[in-house]
Amino acid sequence: MTQKERDRLVALKKAKKKLITQKEAAAEIGVSERQVRRMLRSLKERGDKAVIHAARGRRSNRKFATEVEGEAVEILSQAVYRGFGPTLAAEYLAKKHKLQVSRETARAWMIQGKLWRAKARRIEKVHTWRPRRSRWGELVQWDTSEHDWLEGRGPKLYLISMIDDATSRMFARFVEHDSREANMRLLQSYLEQNGRPVSFYTDKAALFISTPKVRRGELAGKDRPALPPTQIGRALKELDIEWIAAHSPQAKGRVERGFGTAQDRLVKGLRVAQAATLEQANAYLENEFLAWWNQTLTVRPALPDNAHRPLGKEHSLAASLSHVETRQVANDYTIRFESKLYQIQRADIRAGLRGGTVRVEQRLDGTLAVRFRNRYLTVAECSPRPKTAPVKPARSPKTVRRKSDWMKNFHVGKNDGRRKTSLR
Repeated sequence: MTQKERDRLVALKKAKKKLITQKEAAAEIGVSERQVRRMLRSLKERGDKAVIHAARGRRSNRKFATEVEGEAVEILSQAVYRGFGPTLAAEYLAKKHKLQVSRETARAWMIQGKLWRAKARRIEKVHTWRPRRSRWGELVQWDTSEHDWLEGRGPKLYLISMIDDATSRMFARFVEHDSREANMRLLQSYLEQNGRPVSFYTDKAALFISTPKVRRGELAGKDRPALPPTQIGRALKELDIEWIAAHSPQAKGRVERGFGTAQDRLVKGLRVAQAATLEQANAYLENEFLAWWNQTLTVRPALPDNAHRPLGKEHSLAASLSHVETRQVANDYTIRFESKLYQIQRADIRAGLRGGTVRVEQRLDGTLAVRFRNRYLTVAECSPRPKTAPVKPARSPKTVRRKSDWMKNFHVGKNDGRRKTSLR
């Protein structure tokens, strides 16, 4: 009997002996007068056990059968569920095996079956808290995670992720290379689906910022001349999207924590789905993981309006999301790009084109576009002119020189005590 139950028993016996009223006993115990009357009747029938719950020591009516517990532990002992935590294990038991159990029940079963060991919680380093942005599309965090996503079943993959700061909504794709082209393709899909956000928040990777190489003695800091933007930086500027650089991984903690969740749940989900290719991994990512994330982990923004802006007529994704370089037009209206020669068609020749500068766009679909001022030109690849070998001048015949005998009587002797040089 606990101390609380002993106190209740004392109050009930005082009420039974009319030392206090039932109302006073109810106030002392912390129950209603009606409950006090029930307890007094039970005290008369059961004695001092009236203050002890009748179900104490009995099996709970909601307790699962031993067979169900054994079946769940046997399922979670399979290699495919290796490393699953109680929360994820409970979800997969319900979804794939029709065993509806709570997270804490699964935790108790896994601890008893030695499939899970509780970890002591550590006090992590506290960073300055930054409030979320107020509208969806006001700030989008963008980063890439390199991880063994397929656990050796397929090629090495990278996960490029974009997470909205206000809502935690995720947009992600698997790629085989963390390249400019792969990031631009994901950016194109995001813009086509949602529109233009106000700003992107990324790290200082070479994809987003040009890093100068400074030698000793060269100009540094503000005195250094500004470098041209990267291809992605130029594209964001053309689309009127602000780029913000994070100075530490903790600054873009929302996308970093998202990678932590993905490296746990997503890896195990891909293992259960037996994904072994890029296509299978992206199918599971889009249909299962992102659907679960955007339904479960997103929050409601402070303001309901959407900060994304639509793409206007002045915006061309195909042109902006290209590899762009400039070339000078030769006197015969040709340009060179990627070791190839291109001829500008006669119908597109304009004043100022010869000797002028054109913009060459290598687009994501593999096509090439050439623009002069605000007009695109039609070009065709042509074979370069054959190189003619330079004519070497004929060599004049060598003249035979007659040896001079002016040093005939001049010689150097050995160091044997005699004079080194003698003239005869």
